[in-house]
Formats: sequence, C-alpha cells, structure tokens
Amino acid sequence: MFKTVSVIGLGYIGLPTAAMLASRKLRVIGIDVNQHAVDTINQGKIHIVEPELDMLVHAAVTGGYLSAQTNPVAADAFMIAVPTPFFDDLSPDLTYVEAAVKSIAPVLAKGNLVVLESTSPVGTTEKICQWISEARPDLTVPTDSSQPDIHVAYCPERVLPGRVVYELIANDRIVGGLTPACSEKAKMLYQTFVTGDCLISDARTAEMSKLTENAFRDVNIAFANELSLICDELDINVWELIKMANRHPRVNILTPGAGVGGHCIAVDPWFIVHSAPEQAKLIRTAREVNDFKPQWVLQKILSTVANHSLHKPSVACFGLAFKPDIDDLRESPALHIVNELASAYQGKIYAVEPNVDQTNKLADNVELVSVEQGLKSDIIVILVNHKGFGDLDFSKNSLINVVGPLRSAH
Repeated sequence: MFKTVSVIGLGYIGLPTAAMLASRKLRVIGIDVNQHAVDTINQGKIHIVEPELDMLVHAAVTGGYLSAQTNPVAADAFMIAVPTPFFDDLSPDLTYVEAAVKSIAPVLAKGNLVVLESTSPVGTTEKICQWISEARPDLTVPTDSSQPDIHVAYCPERVLPGRVVYELIANDRIVGGLTPACSEKAKMLYQTFVTGDCLISDARTAEMSKLTENAFRDVNIAFANELSLICDELDINVWELIKMANRHPRVNILTPGAGVGGHCIAVDPWFIVHSAPEQAKLIRTAREVNDFKPQWVLQKILSTVANHSLHKPSVACFGLAFKPDIDDLRESPALHIVNELASAYQGKIYAVEPNVDQTNKLADNVELVSVEQGLKSDIIVILVNHKGFGDLDFSKNSLINVVGPLRSAH
C-alpha cells in the first residue's frame, strides 16, 4: 500500500524514522527547512548524535531509498515530526505543525495518509483537518466525512535519546486515528518497522497519552528535586538519603539534577496545564519545582564564587546537554544555568561538553573548551552526569556537584 513516504522534519525523531522506513525498502523523501541538514543527509551522513543512526542513514542513502530536500513532493503517506514549543505565556506554539501541514497541502492526493508525530496538545490532530480543508477544499477530511479522501492520525514517539534506533522498533506505539479506518491505515504504516504492539485508539486519547507519560515522569523528578532542596536546607546528603530510601521494596525515588530539559518532559506538562488549568494543580506544581531548580543551582554557584579566596575565580561548567551522553541542548537546564551565570558574573566562564564541537547557544562571554582546559578552572560545576566525568580528578578544584555520584567511562 505504501511505496513512498515523506517525513517532514529531519531532527531527532524525523531522521531516525525516515531511515527506519527506508531500511524496509520504502522510498522515503525527507523534508526539512535546514539546508545544511538536507545536504548532510544526502551525503549519507547525519547532523545529530545518535548511536547506530549514522550507519542506518548511510545504508539508506547509498541504497537509493532515502533522500532529503527542502520542498515537499507527492507521496503515499506524510509523517510530520516538527517542533512544538510554547510561547512566553506557556501556551502551545503550533506554528511549525501548521506550516508543515500547509507545505504538504498542495501535493496531497486522494488516498493519502497524514500522521502527526509531534508532541501536541489535545485537539491538534483535528486542527490538521481544518488546515488541510482551508488549503485544499477539493479534498474531504475525517472531520467532515466518514469516508474521507485524506486519512489523518496521531502517533506519538516514545523513544529515549541514545536508544532511538532500538526503541523505534521495539517500543509499543499508540495509533490514534480520527476514524477507525484512519487508525488501521496508520497502523499498517508503522507495522512496516515496529515489532512492538501498535495499540489502536482515538486521536485525542493518543495525544493525551503522550502528554500524560511525560507529566508522570516530570512529577516524579520534581519529588527528587524538591528532596534535594530540603536536604540542602537540613544538611543531609540527598544521594545517601535516596539510596537508603530506595531499599524499601516499594520505593523508587529518581535522581535529582540541575533541572529538567529536553523537548518533551520540560514542555509537555504545560500543554496539559494550558488545557485544564483548574484541574492540573499537581502537574503545574511539579513543573514549577523543576523550573526553579536551575535558579537554585545558579545561586549555589554565585555563593561559591563570592566566598572563594580569589577575587574573580574562573568557573568551568561540565555538561550542557539536557541529559547524559547526548548532544541535544533543547530546553537544557545546564545551558540555561551557564548563560544565566554569564549574565550575573564577570569572571572567566568555561563550558565543557564532550558531545558538542561548537554551538551558537552560549553567551558571548562563555568559552566552549576541552575537558583538559576545564580542569584548570578554580571552580568546577558538574551539571550533567556524562559518562567519563567520574574518571576525572577534581581534587584540586572547588567542586559543586548537583548530579550525584559521577559515572566512569569503563
């Protein structure tokens, strides 16, 4: 049924999905507004860091099954995997989704399937139908017809950065069509590469499921982060406390950190809060706890700087990514802390991120340096528990560690 699939958005989800479909001998056309990403992919290379993805993309491109370009073309199915950030008032920003839908509208044809993968507030999949109808009144959509020309569904990703290739295949997927026929058609597409179960639901339940999964994780992380604040106030080692408490057979407290980052956990709960502000009290509070943690860390750093024996000690912040062992800086609390420090402190500030060669997201007065250079700083702040940091000798520095026991590379 599907010979050609177009994936709109070739980032951390879109590119692995495109490569996975291409590995199943489907003709895949990736679409992205980033010309550098398009050129890199067409060379059989990748512009992001993800284990095994480079080999998958190289094989797909050299085999003639995957190509990338900036403008959409006709296909049997369209998968949308573009960002869904929020505005300053924390309301959802669907600008990218709407732009993606309107970009493919001119090339849509009767019988096509449109699947949204981007994490979105409840009701977004129905808005896709509205945008298609506005651009293509000659085509019927599921909100207007029980037998539409265009099938529309929502299928959220459930992958962990660093394990995307494996989890795209193995994880269960929720397929939420706007009609049962839409669900079945989308399920057929995913079953070309998913070995986990494809669970049929409706679009709104699928949208809410994705938000719920990440809000659940956010609430649990907030408990750990709040414990770290309490323990600091009471002069208790939070790492030792959690280790002891987790010996209870029904307790599993997570590890506190510098905050919560990434495009999912740091964003998705706000979509729920925005949709039901009076009911989402716990979810809102958890978000506020996790959003506060970077400010708490910043004050820790500034206090250490103020009490240091040197007038303006140099500070090296180890880790910029939003979680260990990846290069993804989206919504990273570590990056936020470093840039806020740069605004508040005029001394030398260095950033150490082994997974990033260069970035334009750092403040002008922050220098991205090697691990060796960072170790020469007067104060070292561990913001991300990258593998290998546990092998370093920090004994000659003033150390602020907000991530707990460090991990060895071995």
